[in-house]
Amino acid sequence: MRGLACLLMFQTHCYDSWLSPAERQCKFFMYSQLGGTFPAPLFLFLAGISFALVTEKLWKKNLPPAQIARTTIRRGAEIFGFGLLFRLQEYLIAWGWAPRSDLLRVDILNTIGVSMMLMGVLCWLVLATRAQVRVRAALVVASIATAALVSLLTPPLWTTWRPDWLPWPIESYINGVHNLGTPQAWLFPIFPWTAFAFAGLAAGFVLQSTWAHDRENTIFLLLGASGLVFVVLSRWFDAQPRHLYAVYDYWHTSPNFFLIRVGMLLMILAAGYAWCRWGYAQKPAAQLGFSPLIQLGQASLLVYWVHIEFVYGRFSILTKHSVDLRTASFGLLTIFVAMLVLAIVRTRMKGRGAELMAWFRSPARA
Repeated sequence: MRGLACLLMFQTHCYDSWLSPAERQCKFFMYSQLGGTFPAPLFLFLAGISFALVTEKLWKKNLPPAQIARTTIRRGAEIFGFGLLFRLQEYLIAWGWAPRSDLLRVDILNTIGVSMMLMGVLCWLVLATRAQVRVRAALVVASIATAALVSLLTPPLWTTWRPDWLPWPIESYINGVHNLGTPQAWLFPIFPWTAFAFAGLAAGFVLQSTWAHDRENTIFLLLGASGLVFVVLSRWFDAQPRHLYAVYDYWHTSPNFFLIRVGMLLMILAAGYAWCRWGYAQKPAAQLGFSPLIQLGQASLLVYWVHIEFVYGRFSILTKHSVDLRTASFGLLTIFVAMLVLAIVRTRMKGRGAELMAWFRSPARA
């Protein structure tokens, strides 16, 4: 699923950066940008699932809750640090025309890091208070409740309850205001984006239950069906004549939009399982142990970091906002192939690095 998120991210960024104003009027561009609404929720949702896997592994080792929290929160802090480093790199490369405020822009890596730290705190609170009694159920309920709370608080925190008394770099982490006076939909503040991570956290703990392991096909079918129900409910709630909030914005802050995107994420998760179980497993590529999407997913942080500079940055491989659809599509293919090669090189180097460290630590060598 990370590989799919990378692919959607590539096409969204490439067409957005390179297409001329005239080409941006076509329906193809509109649909390409609609697909671009999925990568960020996917990355956060999968971060939540991965976080659940790590937490479960540490918990089963009977580590104390405080130690589990330190380990997981530290990893979130590392991702947050990568986000700050990425912003610094972008600013230095664009030296001379990038405003200094770009250093404090709330981007997706920042939000993933913050989400992981918040999930670490939540898991620590549950593990520390529930002892060994129905811990997983408590983690699932707490994760769902937190996701719902974040989603429900988003509309007022963007409008009527805006904490505009805070300095803008801090407020921006709450509602994405940046230094522009009003919340910006293209940023990734805690509200609503961390809700996707907590939704993934709940899904991750559900998938690791004994019941789910014994009924793998059934649980993924239920998740896909639940996603479809969420989509229908979202559209039904949106069609109601009365709304809960004074300012209602379905496409950016509404809990209804969060609900439909979670529904789609669950359907994508179920479809991904079906493809791996009955589709990809029958393909020749599976016999070779190679999948472009899996390769991209294994190096998603690296390819995200690198491709941005060659699409939006000073080293863009095409002239920005000036090419036709055919040229932009060729550029997209070039970016895809280059990032795939980069992911393969990174994976092999990582494997050889692990082998080298094992050789140095080998008792036989000593």
